[in-house]
Amino acid sequence: MHRSAAILALVISCVGAQQSDAPVKFGVTVVIPSGLKGQVYKMKEDSDRLPNFAKLKKPIATIYTSTLNIPPQDFQEGFPGFSKRVEWFAIDYTGRFWIENPGRYRFLLNSDDGSKLYIDDQLIIDNDGIHAPTEKGGEATLDHGVHRIRVSYFQGPRYSVALVLQVARPGENYRIFSTDELKPPPDYENPQTQSPQ
Repeated sequence: MHRSAAILALVISCVGAQQSDAPVKFGVTVVIPSGLKGQVYKMKEDSDRLPNFAKLKKPIATIYTSTLNIPPQDFQEGFPGFSKRVEWFAIDYTGRFWIENPGRYRFLLNSDDGSKLYIDDQLIIDNDGIHAPTEKGGEATLDHGVHRIRVSYFQGPRYSVALVLQVARPGENYRIFSTDELKPPPDYENPQTQSPQ
């Protein structure tokens, strides 16, 4: 199987959820309008940091998801659709989410290998580098309304993979970040979609 196809098969169908037999996924090819859009890229082998996405060639795939919930798991069982283990790819996720109650929000980002979380173009968590599953936290004061989110991730050398983003609203416990739970109200008018007067 061609390397690009193998990478795409991996990101669409990464297996081995710890709590369930159901596959966990980096994303699907079906557009999720209110979700995160992930651009998938091949990476230079032996890289030890996230790439500069602006300098990479055209992405090899585009995927969509509402959550980033790939618990730590290993490659030893292989992946559906191909026999070779895959490494050296990166995904740059972008999207928007709605904050109903303003305040100080806490975030946790667990990844293997490197990842970074940006909110409104500000770096909130730097979990970059080649490492085993590692969790780091950060905070952001968020106003009422729409905010931009970006999660950059890369998978370096085998044998394990992980990418989990959690959020805690003020006074609440951590839960998986989900754009499905952080949508604008139905009567919200997005200024970007309004026609000019």
